[in-house]
Amino acid sequence: MQFTSEQRHDDGVLEREFTLGDIPGILWTPGSASAAAPATLILIGHPPLGLRRMYPRLAARARHYAARYGFAAATIELPGSGERPRWPEIEQARAGLREAMAAGGPVGGEIIDALVLPLVEKAVPEWQAALDACLALPEIGGPAGYEGGVISVGVRLAAVEPRIAAATLFAGSFVPESMVEEARRVAVPLLVLLQWDDEGNDRQASLNLFDALGSKEKTLHANMGGHTGVPQFELDAGARFFARHLKR
Repeated sequence: MQFTSEQRHDDGVLEREFTLGDIPGILWTPGSASAAAPATLILIGHPPLGLRRMYPRLAARARHYAARYGFAAATIELPGSGERPRWPEIEQARAGLREAMAAGGPVGGEIIDALVLPLVEKAVPEWQAALDACLALPEIGGPAGYEGGVISVGVRLAAVEPRIAAATLFAGSFVPESMVEEARRVAVPLLVLLQWDDEGNDRQASLNLFDALGSKEKTLHANMGGHTGVPQFELDAGARFFARHLKR
């Protein structure tokens, strides 16, 4: 991990941009974080729209967690997005998805598999590498949480990474059948946020995935509204959820 810039905000939160090999990322730490009192880490995922485009939303969530709840937060650019090299296979799958949705028909499993499975295979090890790098810093401690992003990435990470002790997932229906089966292996506490009127997701498919998740403790918060209308109060609900399961 190489830090490339830093700034201290008025709320005391330290924001540092970094690179991990060729992967850009951002780390936020509360002013209280130190080697003697390390801050618990939350990894903040996002859709493959580019880190710069998503920055306002990511920074608002991270700084809220850091300033009000004492969490550190980190995010990284997804493969094929933002400033990273284009990924022709994913670009082709996205084009197929756009065509299927424009035609008004169902999105076939082949398109979903081609869009999601390669991203999961590449992104999850990168998130694990980011977790390695962050936890190596003296002011950051574990266990860690994961929030948001592509739900299939979150499912895989929660299933295979033992340092992830709790996760908040944003419900989505573009999930390969193999990931639904993989969801049964997830055992960590989960909070799943579902937008009831999400124009881009099938509600029943999202509920089916929630049902498949193997965690003994899992909570579903369903709110009225479209894809980007998650209520602000869910940010505090998520922070309290992480505080229950991550802070000792």
